[in-house]
Amino acid sequence: MTNKLRVARVGQQLTQEELAKKVGVSRQTIVAIEAGNYVPSTLLALKLGQILGLPVEQIFQLEPQDIG
Repeated sequence: MTNKLRVARVGQQLTQEELAKKVGVSRQTIVAIEAGNYVPSTLLALKLGQILGLPVEQIFQLEPQDIG
């Protein structure tokens, strides 16, 4: 899975710390998601989408190898 969390976050002029506080996780969790080292839960992905004002599908995309 790939993600555009960093691009979406910067577009909203939020720091990693600010976004983390808004969704109730640590800054390290946001760092890990942006780096592609952590796949968020459905609940966290939905919270991120809501805070950033974007559909989850615009932030997170499946790669062909993720399907099947």
